[in-house]
Amino acid sequence: MIFNRNLIASGILACSMAALPALAAVSSEEAAKLGDTLTPMGAERAGNGDEIPEWTGGLTTPPAGFIGKGIYVDPFPEDKELFRIDQSNVDQYTDNLSPGQIATIKRYEDYFIPVYQTRRTSAYPQDYMDKTVANATTVSLVPSGNGLQNFQDGTPFPIPQNGLEAIFNHTTRYRGGSIQRNVAQVTPQPNGEFSPVKFTEDLTYRTALQDYEPGEDPNVLFYFKQTITAPNRLAGNVLLVHETIDQVKEPRRAWLFNAGQRRVRRAPQVAYDSPGTAADGQRTTDNLDLFNGAPDRYNWELMGKKEMYIPYNSYRLADRELSYEDIIQPGHINQELARYELHRVWHVRATLKEGERHVYAQRDFYLDEDTWQIAVVDHYDGRGALWRVAEAHALQAYDNLVPNYAFETLYDLLSGRYLVMGLTNEEDEPYTYGTDRRSQDYTPAALRRAGVR
Repeated sequence: MIFNRNLIASGILACSMAALPALAAVSSEEAAKLGDTLTPMGAERAGNGDEIPEWTGGLTTPPAGFIGKGIYVDPFPEDKELFRIDQSNVDQYTDNLSPGQIATIKRYEDYFIPVYQTRRTSAYPQDYMDKTVANATTVSLVPSGNGLQNFQDGTPFPIPQNGLEAIFNHTTRYRGGSIQRNVAQVTPQPNGEFSPVKFTEDLTYRTALQDYEPGEDPNVLFYFKQTITAPNRLAGNVLLVHETIDQVKEPRRAWLFNAGQRRVRRAPQVAYDSPGTAADGQRTTDNLDLFNGAPDRYNWELMGKKEMYIPYNSYRLADRELSYEDIIQPGHINQELARYELHRVWHVRATLKEGERHVYAQRDFYLDEDTWQIAVVDHYDGRGALWRVAEAHALQAYDNLVPNYAFETLYDLLSGRYLVMGLTNEEDEPYTYGTDRRSQDYTPAALRRAGVR
C-alpha cells in the first residue's frame, strides 16, 4: 500500500489560489458532474484504487443493538487496527498528516494515531442533496465575500472555487435541522485531573422552525441556546445566539442570562477570539465547532486537496460503557479508543489580514470531502509558531442521516493542556433530532425560563 501521496491535481485549483473570492456560481457543465463523477455533495465518487473506496451512498441503516435516543453503537465492531503512527515511524507518513498532527506525536511519547480501514459512511437526506446540487449554479458569495447570495438550504458550494466557499460549506453544513444535545466539556490539568462543565444545547436552523416564514430574518442561519447544567456555581447561565450568515453586515446577535443576577444582557463580545464559555482560557469563541463566525479578519486560500489520516467513524469514543475518566488522560485523550482513516480533504489556509487582530495569525483547515466537516485545524501564533491543534472525531448519525462528531479536541502544544467539547458518554439522551421549536423559543425573553438553577 502507498501511504505518501502528493497533492491531488484538480482543474478547479489552478484558478482558486488567490485569496480574493470568485463570486460566480459554477457553470451547468461543471455542475453536471454532481451525482456522476462527483457525489451530490461534491466529493470524488471514485476511490483511489488502494485504501480509499468508492462512495456508494454511505451508512443509512442502523446496526444491530441500536436503541435510539442519540446513543450510537459501533457498526464496525470487528474492524481491527491496521497499524499505528507514533514517534518511531511518523517521518514515513508526513505527506498524509498535518504539521500539527506530527507535532502532537512528537510532543507526547505515548501519543499515536491508530489507523483503520477507510469506510465512507457519510449520508444525507435526498432532499438535502438535491438542494445542494441546485445550489452549485445559483448560490454565490456577496461582493465582500462575507455572506451568501441566493442561499436558503443545502450546502452552498459543492464545487468550491476558493477558500471562503469551502469554509462556508462547513459553517452552513447539515446538522439535522432542529436538534437538542446534552454534552460535557472538560479542560484537564496537566496531571489529567478535570471537572466537567455540562450543557444542554438547542440548535434550530431558520428553515426548520415550526413557524418558519421564508422572508423573515433572511440573514439568520440558525438559532442556538446553550444552558449550563453543571457544576452548581455555573448552572443556570444561558447563552442565546442568532447566528447570522453575513456577520459583517449584521453581527451575530448574542445575549447572556446570568442566573445569579437574574439578568439578561447583550453579549457583543461572543465573537472572534474572545474566551469560550467556561473553557478556562483553552479556546476562543470561534474555536467551537472547529471554526464558526465571521471570516472577515482573514485572507482565505484554497491550498489544494490531499489524502490524510483523520479521525473518522469514532463510535468507540461515544461508547456508553466508557466513563469520562476512561477517555481523559494527562496531555491528551486515550488514543487507544480513537480511530483514524485515510480520506481526501480540502486544505484551506487562513492568514490574518494586515491591521486586523486575532490571537491566531494563521489557521490551516482540513475539511473532509464527503461531509464538509472540518477534521483537523493547525493554529499558529503571532510569531508563526504552531500553538494549538484541533481534531473532530467524526461519526455518522445513521438513524437521521447526519454527519456528526463524537467530540472535538483542542491541544495546546505550548502549555501541555487541552480541551474536549461534546462528550456524551455519561449524559442522558445525548442527541434528540427533530425537536419542535418556534421562533419564540429563541428570544431574550425565553432566557429566564431556560436559566433555572
